[in-house]
Amino acid sequence: MNQSATITSKMQLTIPMAVAKKAGLVSGDKVAVSEEDGKIVLTPFRKLLAELAGSLSVPEKWKGIDIDQVIREAKMQHFQNKRV
Repeated sequence: MNQSATITSKMQLTIPMAVAKKAGLVSGDKVAVSEEDGKIVLTPFRKLLAELAGSLSVPEKWKGIDIDQVIREAKMQHFQNKRV
């Protein structure tokens, strides 16, 4: 299914609804963005997590915490360390 989309001046892209539905994407979903042989590939994190499930152990301090919260806290800690 080929659809067209336009990249904005801020390098943003709106995924056509038909493509998003077919991929099972909904508003707010996180995707990994990569480049393969000149093609941009979007992979839903949900899919990546399912593929990795069980292959990595989750540190005790992160168990039961929302991944977005873990990312926010890790960024804050990282950038606080950079201010030295």
